[in-house]
Amino acid sequence: MTDDVPAPDLRAADADRERVAEILRDALAEGRLDMEEFEERLDATYKARTYGELTPITRDLPGAGSAPVPAVSLTKDPADGGGWADRIVGGDDPGTSSWAVAVMSGFQRKGRWTAPRRFNCFAFWGGGEIDLREANFADREIVINAVAIMGGVEVIVPPGVEVVVRGVGIMGGFDHREEGVPAEPGAPRVVVTGLAFWGGVGVERKLPRAERQRLREERRREKLERKEERRRQHLDRAERQRQEHLERSDRHRREVEAPRPLHDPLDLHSPHRRPEPRPEDD
Repeated sequence: MTDDVPAPDLRAADADRERVAEILRDALAEGRLDMEEFEERLDATYKARTYGELTPITRDLPGAGSAPVPAVSLTKDPADGGGWADRIVGGDDPGTSSWAVAVMSGFQRKGRWTAPRRFNCFAFWGGGEIDLREANFADREIVINAVAIMGGVEVIVPPGVEVVVRGVGIMGGFDHREEGVPAEPGAPRVVVTGLAFWGGVGVERKLPRAERQRLREERRREKLERKEERRRQHLDRAERQRQEHLERSDRHRREVEAPRPLHDPLDLHSPHRRPEPRPEDD
């Protein structure tokens, strides 16, 4: 396969579908397709997901062809969410895990777990991730004590949580960008403290997976609505171009079929020409 020919199973982009729709619209205006064929192929264009599905649509039309583009895939990973009152368990719940160590390796705490009132972690020539987006909280305030020596620890919190950073950095540092963000009513407070020596402790705020999935679905619906609107616009433009083409063809036909005047350079057949007098009339 050459570099300029896209693989049949490569995902097609909106721009590729628009190029195919433009070829179909031109073909309708030129009379290569009738309206029924145009609508059928246009529907197939907007339903196509790969280049292998797009290629046959314009194979018999001039101007077909498109360039490969990178494919983008989304991973569907839904998760259920709840209010803050349901996620702060309180009581004597010690939490699912209260410590983690990574020495030339890594650790993760993510998904459905209960963050304790104090979580201690240590990373030496390694890294760790503490994801609180789907976690429950043992209390309204939890402390994450992170020690990173030539390593790193990443703390991920959901929107609405108050963050306070109190760590000390020596040839390293703590991320303070999420401090000062107002908390939602009833949301927990996360205090990040510890030591970073030739390392770093980062704090990042991200949407939960359920919220990301909801936003993806909204964008998908909006995208489908825009596609349908573009399809209607294509149909309207194609119909207008077809009518204009028919009108031009009809004018040309009338001009060809119209009777032409006789070639009369001496104006012999003119109704206004007066006859010349005869010699005998003098």
